[in-house]
Amino acid sequence: MKKADMKVYQDRLRGLRDRLRGDVSAMADAALGGDHAEAPSMPIHMAELGSDNFEQEFTLSLLATEEDTLSMIESALQRIEEGNYGTCLGCGQPIPKTRLNALPHTPKCVKCAAQQDRGLAS
Repeated sequence: MKKADMKVYQDRLRGLRDRLRGDVSAMADAALGGDHAEAPSMPIHMAELGSDNFEQEFTLSLLATEEDTLSMIESALQRIEEGNYGTCLGCGQPIPKTRLNALPHTPKCVKCAAQQDRGLAS
């Protein structure tokens, strides 16, 4: 991949990383009752308590997913620094630009990612 192309993906990845870091911080504050969270109030009804618990668990699940994505972005930025960004970690072939445009942090081509997904589903 050309250095100019890598620079475009590097900028895109950095912007995505910065945005996700803000989202993660906001979700963590909301889920864990940080400084910016609403003042806690004791639910009056058991259904409210269940809804509050579900909302907190859902937010924590989203938080874990966002953290995974941030990790993948950091790995992609590292591959750019090393000069091997855009090369599939599974087969060693170039990852098509259409895939990188859709998922700039992806470490694998579609074929290798599908094989991995099938292996996880088994």
